[in-house]
Amino acid sequence: QVQLVESGGGLVQAGGSLRLSCAASGRTFSRYIMGWFRQAPGKEREFVAAISRSGDSTYVADSVKGRFTISRDNAKNTVYLQMDSLKPEDTAVYYCASAWSTIIHTTTSQYEDWGQGTQVTVSS
Repeated sequence: QVQLVESGGGLVQAGGSLRLSCAASGRTFSRYIMGWFRQAPGKEREFVAAISRSGDSTYVADSVKGRFTISRDNAKNTVYLQMDSLKPEDTAVYYCASAWSTIIHTTTSQYEDWGQGTQVTVSS
């Protein structure tokens, strides 16, 4: 089991940037696929981005492609989500999650552990 704590959310104007961090506990962080998801009010949780165990492979949703970048630092047990050119429709609670796997997943059911979420609000 991995404990995850997100940080870095906040209020930003459209066109601005934020960087989310997710700190993980445990000594096996590098063995987990890491993902970011988001959930807007009244909507289902949706996939945003995921990264392979070594960090050499990433996958991002079409809705954020070219604007968001996922990365990880296994020495620091941390995964990041750099969000640029933010839009009001990016407003949501952002969650990081871990999957004990060797391949990247994009569905919530494939992730075992979740953080508590961090609010991102983009004003127009």
